[in-house]
Amino acid sequence: MGFQIVGTGRAVPEHILTNEEVSKLVDTTDEWITVRTGIKSRFVSTHETITDLASQAAVKALQKAGIDAKELDLIVCSTVMAEHASPSLSCMVQKEIGATCPAFDINAACSGFVYGLDIADAYITTGKAETVLVVGAEVMTRHVDWTDRASCVLFGDGAGAVILKKGDGLKAIRLTAKGDDKLLTIGSTFCKSPFGKQPVLDPHFKMNGTEVFKFAVGAGLKDVKTVMKEAGVTSDEVKMVIPHQANLRIFQAIKEKLGLSDDQVASGIDHYGNTSSASIPLMLDELIEAGRLVPGDIIVMTAFGGGLTSGACVIKL
Repeated sequence: MGFQIVGTGRAVPEHILTNEEVSKLVDTTDEWITVRTGIKSRFVSTHETITDLASQAAVKALQKAGIDAKELDLIVCSTVMAEHASPSLSCMVQKEIGATCPAFDINAACSGFVYGLDIADAYITTGKAETVLVVGAEVMTRHVDWTDRASCVLFGDGAGAVILKKGDGLKAIRLTAKGDDKLLTIGSTFCKSPFGKQPVLDPHFKMNGTEVFKFAVGAGLKDVKTVMKEAGVTSDEVKMVIPHQANLRIFQAIKEKLGLSDDQVASGIDHYGNTSSASIPLMLDELIEAGRLVPGDIIVMTAFGGGLTSGACVIKL
């Protein structure tokens, strides 16, 4: 395993949307949202673009790492959808921070940040890169149907970033995919063509919550147990599990089945909501900044998302 985390950063929009404000848009209440999801508020982009958020998080990570952007050998950005299909978000981040390295995007939905770490590990391990920036950035509220109370309450916007250099911090990593376009999707609209009838898809987020919940708990447990076994660590040795911040009930189920304490499971869903692939790096930076994680701590990251995809890793900070 080839990397060490040497810097982290995060960025969120200025506007905070509370449950009380959401209840003015759809038929819901703060109690209904809190009990079912654990969410109390979320950050919502008004004027900020996804490029703004990703670049701000990247700059903060570079500053904490004490590294100039021109030292980067690769930029990998995970996002469901940026401002453009092309140029990619990673290329726009490269421009904004003043880097000169190759850059590309990946889309593994909410698992994208863990997928990005695996790609970075491959580049560093094979010697193709020494310093890599991995960003998870999402503006999910632009894909929300604000008339659907079951889904519009879930999402928030933000970005998180890490700087990776060669080291022995990554102890184990696992990725999975199981193709399915029925349980969790975000569509897109296609232009009409004179050469045939083109599909016009709903651009909004859609999810079968019950089935996704089952997948999340099952895949999360299997992934975490697998990487912990591969890394040779026990639950007692893990300082913190950082799950994708999708639903409080999901990581409560994982916590109970793994025999973890409340202090061992990171939860920021109350103030971030579900920020897709940005959720893990957002939480990581927050925990480090608050002093709850320090060098030498062993952490486990676990995520699941549309695809369906999942991923988990064990890292020593």
